[in-house]
Amino acid sequence: MLTGRNRQRAHRPPRAAWPNRGLAVALVGASVLLGWWLPHAERSRDLGGLSYDPAAAQATLGAIASGIIALTGFVLTAVTLVIQSVQSMSPRLAGILGFFERSLVLFGSLTGTAVYALVVLAQVSERHVPRLSVTLAIAFVVLSTGATLRTLAGLREVITGGGLVRAVGLRLHTTLDHTWRVPHGAESEQRAEEAVVTATRSGVVRHIDGPAIAEIAAGCDVHITCLPAVGSFVEPGAPLLRVTTGALPDAAVRRLIRAVRLGPSRHIDHDPAYGLRLLVDVAIRALSPGINDPTTAVQALDQIEAALLRLATRPLGPVVVRDRAGAPRLTVPRPDWDALLDLALAEILLYGAGSLQVQRRLRALLDTLARTIPPSRTATLAAYRGILDRTALSLPDPAMTRTATTPDPQGIGGPAPDMA
Repeated sequence: MLTGRNRQRAHRPPRAAWPNRGLAVALVGASVLLGWWLPHAERSRDLGGLSYDPAAAQATLGAIASGIIALTGFVLTAVTLVIQSVQSMSPRLAGILGFFERSLVLFGSLTGTAVYALVVLAQVSERHVPRLSVTLAIAFVVLSTGATLRTLAGLREVITGGGLVRAVGLRLHTTLDHTWRVPHGAESEQRAEEAVVTATRSGVVRHIDGPAIAEIAAGCDVHITCLPAVGSFVEPGAPLLRVTTGALPDAAVRRLIRAVRLGPSRHIDHDPAYGLRLLVDVAIRALSPGINDPTTAVQALDQIEAALLRLATRPLGPVVVRDRAGAPRLTVPRPDWDALLDLALAEILLYGAGSLQVQRRLRALLDTLARTIPPSRTATLAAYRGILDRTALSLPDPAMTRTATTPDPQGIGGPAPDMA
């Protein structure tokens, strides 16, 4: 039986901060030297490049210099806003992660491109147009623009809460690996008889390609159980798949690892529970004391109710994927009805306990679900109804209690319920 092997990463000390300032200065200096030397070299030898007349070359270089200078100001503003956003989450994060220090190389690249264009521009005359120098200026613009877009995309990812957590976690993991090394032979503690395929990198499980895994399992005549669910975070060496009743060749193991697709964060396309999570986050943020917007929470509950109604009669829980012959080849963990209902309602009920709108809307939601779901799923609804009853009784006035116990699909202001 073949066991997926953990890939141990080499333990390296935390990398010292790259001398960003020195590299930025070096880029500017190299740009000045190249902008002075190359046009002089082209006076004695034609080195090729795009064809320009003197006026076109001067206009091109002038536009490059002015455009790059404006772009540099824009990037500086963007980086400053990112640093302010990070500091608003924690004033210590900006210093730890070094956003501005890493951006200095980009500033050096942009400034170097602008200076290079200006130095070359000074050497363009009616009798001499350094074609290769002008062509290189255009190439530097393309490279600098690509680096700018990449940096801005990275900064956009970092300023999200999850991005900051991942960035700090990466630094922390590097430090931990350097400070406390894994004892020799520690990875051999896994039992040899276990047949598991392990992750080769860290990330969140975004998608499990069930048909592909079932095809591999059928070809090897094995049954595979996926251990993490979609949306779960795994680290390198964490078990991904358990293989039973057979063995797998190395090529099949590599294909299985590719079939469990990881990403930096959860994505809604193959993770319906994450969609519910986002709606719940909107609702509980609206119910926070600093915002106090129960109407937005009610609007989120409208969409949550629609999603739960779609799930009300569908088979939930673990999924078994079969091959073309009908044999079970893969078991994928998925949340059942109770887990999804807890995800959708528990935190909203907790944070909205003092909101009449939320309590009335939740009662209407439970009534709607009770008319739709099969009897086997009503126990959890009864539990939530009991929580709502106890929450209403804790209100300071009996009139408030009566108001809170009246279902209302609009929260407050809807028509009286039909008692017939």
